[in-house]
Amino acid sequence: MSMPRKDGIEKEIVEGWRSFVKNLEKGLDMLEEDIEEAAKMADSCTAEWCQATEHVIDELSNSLFSISEPTWSSPEDSNKIKALKRRVHDLYARYKSVRKG
Repeated sequence: MSMPRKDGIEKEIVEGWRSFVKNLEKGLDMLEEDIEEAAKMADSCTAEWCQATEHVIDELSNSLFSISEPTWSSPEDSNKIKALKRRVHDLYARYKSVRKG
């Protein structure tokens, strides 16, 4: 029986994790664009828009705050997650200011 390929396994996990984080960041980018677009429009925050936006913020927030970092992740990876968590918090605050109109 051969020994487990630890290096290969670690590499695959970290690459998958980084891909997941990158896609969360893309989601935040899209959400930020939507919120900024809504801020420019009068009466943009319909009940339907607000509900959909809150749902997306909740999903992204839940994903970011429940993510577990692989043991092998780098300090840059940890800093990226911290920055994304701050960003989703800031986006929620921005959304709230748009919602109030």
